[in-house]
Amino acid sequence: MSSREKSFLAILMPIMALFFLFNTLPLIQGFLYSFTNFRGFGTYDWIGLRNYADLFQDSRVGNSYRFTFLFAVVSTVLVNVLSLVLALGLNAKISAKSALRGIYFIPNVLGGLVVGYIFSFFFTYILPAFGTAIGLSDLSSSWLARTDRAWLAVVVVAAWQSIAMNTLIYISGLQTVPLDVYEAGAIDGATGWRRFRHLTLPLIMPFITINMVLCMKNSLMVFDQIMALTQGGPAQSTESISYLIYSNGMGGGQFGYQSANAVLFFVVIVVISVFQMKFLGSKEEQL
Repeated sequence: MSSREKSFLAILMPIMALFFLFNTLPLIQGFLYSFTNFRGFGTYDWIGLRNYADLFQDSRVGNSYRFTFLFAVVSTVLVNVLSLVLALGLNAKISAKSALRGIYFIPNVLGGLVVGYIFSFFFTYILPAFGTAIGLSDLSSSWLARTDRAWLAVVVVAAWQSIAMNTLIYISGLQTVPLDVYEAGAIDGATGWRRFRHLTLPLIMPFITINMVLCMKNSLMVFDQIMALTQGGPAQSTESISYLIYSNGMGGGQFGYQSANAVLFFVVIVVISVFQMKFLGSKEEQL
């Protein structure tokens, strides 16, 4: 073995050991606990697939999946539409373009819990005061205390923070479209919406695929915003799967049961991500 190969191994082995210790090993342990009635402490027994069977009969788990999928779909569509519109604007020939890009990226720098607590104050005090002042009854009470509006508040906060990164990726995609494609399209009369529909959109499909897959995955795993804004309430109307696994697994004495829920959720995310990549990948165009 050459000295170069020894150097690579000396760098690689500690990283692989840490990855196994803090990522792979907990994953294997969680999978094994999913076949037990472990409560997080004390002794436990092997119960086979009973946890998995119970998941499909648990109405609370079903409601969590229903909320999470609704949140993920609405959030993914909203974030990607707004991000693409912002990217088109920030990629145009406007003044102070670099400064505006920096300002729009600020939400992504802030932590999810910090943003959540700031918006919690906004939805609890500022928005109701504003709604009362203008006489709009729908805004005069806190959305976070209403079962029909709390999920919308979580969507607003998550979208506000996610748009920054998606916009950056879309700007990168728009800058890869060659100018001669637009010039050739202009000769054929492709301008405005027709240029965007038939030239820009097909050529940035790889970037749309990346954003859609990442945004859907992150939305399905929503946790920080739930923790800071609603903690699953009111009446468990905003209880996401990740929050349910955390709250009942760590503090509810259901470690084994929620480990099974986590394993099932992992499989669901992988299936959705693979489907998205295959479907959106088939729409991509190459020059």
